[in-house]
Amino acid sequence: MAENELDGYAPVDYLIVEFPAGASNFTGEIAEEIVRLTDSGTIRVIDMIVITKDADGNLDAVEISDTEDLGPLTAIEAGLAGLLAEEDVAFLAAEMTPGSVAGVLVYENLWAAPFAAAARRAGGVVIADGRIDAEDVIAAFAAAAELEAEYEEELDEAIDEAIAEEEFEEALEEALEEQAAAEPADGNR
Repeated sequence: MAENELDGYAPVDYLIVEFPAGASNFTGEIAEEIVRLTDSGTIRVIDMIVITKDADGNLDAVEISDTEDLGPLTAIEAGLAGLLAEEDVAFLAAEMTPGSVAGVLVYENLWAAPFAAAARRAGGVVIADGRIDAEDVIAAFAAAAELEAEYEEELDEAIDEAIAEEEFEEALEEALEEQAAAEPADGNR
């Protein structure tokens, strides 16, 4: 593929969302959010499947396009590439808990295409990418806030000590001045 052909493409990610047995509460909100992200040009859905893992670990994968009632996903279904193969399903389902259902979304990050193209034109090459879980980000921010609070507390204590020391020095200087003023000028008592 020629360099300028890549300019029309963005990074592709996949997301697997597991719903443990009895823990799902589908209201249509997930489908609506996928449609919103697609309609806004943030992502392009490449593939969507639902994987069921029974209690014995057997897998059943269903392409979203094979589902009867797609609801809001009907508009997206026509553009699906059907990229995932049987080996991909086995790989993706490896972490699933037996008895659970998972939704798999393969999507192109359209928002990143202009940046990726500019980086390639500038001679850049992606050498690594990754994802940080939201829970880890929240934990890092909480730890940073805790450190900042501890630092501020230590700073407040140091300021209080400095003020107390300055007040002591002023009081001592004042007492010495008073003592010097009370002594006779010739130094005799």
